[in-house]
Amino acid sequence: MQPSPFVGELVGTMVLILLGNGVVANVVLKKTKGESAGWIVITAGWGFAVMIGIFVANAFGSAAAHLNPAVTVGFAVLRNDYSQITTYIPAQLIGAFLGAILVWLQYFPHWKETEDGGAKLACFATDPAVRSVGPNFLSEFIATLLLIVGVVAIGYAGTSDPDKGGIPSGVTPYLVGLLVWSIGLSLGGTTGYAINPVRDLGPRIAHAILPIPNKGGSDWGYGWIPVVAPIAGAIVGGLILRSFSF
Repeated sequence: MQPSPFVGELVGTMVLILLGNGVVANVVLKKTKGESAGWIVITAGWGFAVMIGIFVANAFGSAAAHLNPAVTVGFAVLRNDYSQITTYIPAQLIGAFLGAILVWLQYFPHWKETEDGGAKLACFATDPAVRSVGPNFLSEFIATLLLIVGVVAIGYAGTSDPDKGGIPSGVTPYLVGLLVWSIGLSLGGTTGYAINPVRDLGPRIAHAILPIPNKGGSDWGYGWIPVVAPIAGAIVGGLILRSFSF
């Protein structure tokens, strides 16, 4: 196989989910070395997962390294160019599903040791701390809008001054990882900050079909919010940025 945008998005998203949901599993499943390590560990792990996922996506052929349909849609709206959507989003969904399977395999003996079905689902998909459709939707909307604005701002930094130039490309993944870490710390306590439709949907599908002992339901009644709200936030973010001629 040759590196390509499709392969890069697939493999990069797979690594994102392996490390991101992996840190959740390490914290919430029973008898792991990281059991009960807390929210800061989870948010840090997700920030690092984004950083490494971007580097991996680049290495496997995706220079854009979106790893997230919300980012793909946000940039499509910003640039009025929708050509990447049909390539990137299917790759991202497949990668997220495969990453969730790897998390299941990595923590295989711990599913049986964990009685709480909600904790098992948390290793795959998000759920709200307080279930309320409007506020839950708004939380994901705001957090994703900030993600889009933040990512574009990071890419834009310095380019307004021709003598200064832009941020070197090798630094960008670190900064995007810090952005996601910040979003998790500051805004993630309400819904678990999916801010990425496939980060929730792919692993939720995996949870539904994998033979996890006493896993309970996959909470499809909530599952539409972490898919639709991030896309809505990305569209609005893209429109705001386009209005400022970014």
